[in-house]
Amino acid sequence: MKIGPHVLESNLMLSPLAGYTNLPMRLTVREIGGLGWGVTDLVNARSLIERNRNALRLVARHPDDRPMAIQLFGSVAEEMRDAAVICQELGAEAVDINMGCPVRKVVEIGGGSAMMTELRKTAALVKGMIDAVKIPVTAKMRLGWDDNNITAPELARVLEDTGIAAVCVHGRTRAQGFSGRVNLAGIRSVVAAIRAIPVIGNGDVTTPEAARLMINETGCTGVAIGRGAFYDPWIFRRTHALLSTGTLPPEPRFGERIGVLRRHFERYVEFYGEEQGARFFRKVAPWYARRFGPSRLFKQRIVKICSRADFEAALAEYGQWRLQFCDASGELLHKYAPAALATDFEGADTGDAAIPVPKGPVDTW
Repeated sequence: MKIGPHVLESNLMLSPLAGYTNLPMRLTVREIGGLGWGVTDLVNARSLIERNRNALRLVARHPDDRPMAIQLFGSVAEEMRDAAVICQELGAEAVDINMGCPVRKVVEIGGGSAMMTELRKTAALVKGMIDAVKIPVTAKMRLGWDDNNITAPELARVLEDTGIAAVCVHGRTRAQGFSGRVNLAGIRSVVAAIRAIPVIGNGDVTTPEAARLMINETGCTGVAIGRGAFYDPWIFRRTHALLSTGTLPPEPRFGERIGVLRRHFERYVEFYGEEQGARFFRKVAPWYARRFGPSRLFKQRIVKICSRADFEAALAEYGQWRLQFCDASGELLHKYAPAALATDFEGADTGDAAIPVPKGPVDTW
């Protein structure tokens, strides 16, 4: 898979989730393996131009975090153009335009999903960005505003003519938010509409099998994974193996999960400082617990941490408490094992019904 001149190691991407897909998260999933392309949290173009402290934190780079795109949102053509130039100066491999975010505060300024309602205006804005930079410009969109306004196929065609390097399509409308099932036929219609650029599918990919199904059913070039990466940070490594070899590697053991959890926490502390990093990590750690088996005590303790010492104490106490659910070797007894999450896009009962949508700092998802 290629995006502009960049040949990716896999066709799997980390989809942005505001407040979650920060540098610590991106470094953590890259270290596990299987991730081909990263994208930052969505960044307000005007805030980046103004060198807002929070905006600069969102676009923070690291040598191990590449290739990577900075995702911009906004509706003023000149601001988006100038912000794209800054992204290039910061060393980003690409600029991604958010045309899919459904939250009110983004849509009200004409950004996110609102960009799918005015194709000519959007095409002109994108052309200005493409002409201003030498790095690829990509776009992430939804299927349309609602079921009566499915504009993604036409928009993708217009953007390809404008010079966009790739499009990522979340298979829901803006009206749906994150409810219901992803529409694979809708993604397939976008694939059919374009001629040569990659189309990346997105939505409800929570297992390696779901990623393979999306590719098989839609013909998309790659898959972007968001919530599924929080439920299982190993999803990129395991999915890449499945797509490459046809064999699905085993689930990581508890000790490996704790090791990655600890590294993820340390990156938060290094990035935000000990107290703030510990407080921010309170909303991240419970996602890991969904694969721990019985985890009531862990969740109770981890949401109160304020320091490294608190974190280590919570892990130690939980480790002792968890032993009552394990065999002599320390492995979880089968009856306590977490049910495998499998989303098959057809509504079948395959375990947990859905992964909850995390609350983001921009607005209610």
